[in-house]
Amino acid sequence: MFDDLRDLYQEVILDHGKSPRNFRPLDNPTCLAHGNNPLCGDKLVVYLTLDADGADGRIEDVSFQGEGCAISVASASMMTEILKGKTRDEAKKLFEAFHDMCTKDDFDIAELAGYDEDAVERLVMLSGVKDFPIRVKCATLAWHTMQAAVSGDKDISTE
Repeated sequence: MFDDLRDLYQEVILDHGKSPRNFRPLDNPTCLAHGNNPLCGDKLVVYLTLDADGADGRIEDVSFQGEGCAISVASASMMTEILKGKTRDEAKKLFEAFHDMCTKDDFDIAELAGYDEDAVERLVMLSGVKDFPIRVKCATLAWHTMQAAVSGDKDISTE
């Protein structure tokens, strides 16, 4: 069973790494930020268009550009798919949950009851980087960059 999960993890990472979704600039983003992981050279720009009419800051569109390792690109690709249609608060909660999945030994998936099940399933898939601590920054770079963008910051570094 564990080998099947690891194979699936690798397959998903390779698929998104080779054929990233939403890999493009947005014409008129509401916010954007540049992310940098100096440890391995990953550099991303995350673009977001937030609903101007809604008070909840719903993410109408999200995309990214840049270059990096397969994990960094795959994570950014999956993030863009997960975040479309989410509110700014939902995006923040998903970021925090994903970060905890990747960094905390005592993380309990039950804490995510009530979250979007598809999003949680995808995040669990990516959280396999926890077994490779050097790769955690690769997997979380796009998420940190998205958080910077919606917070009004233009640049973020994993260092």
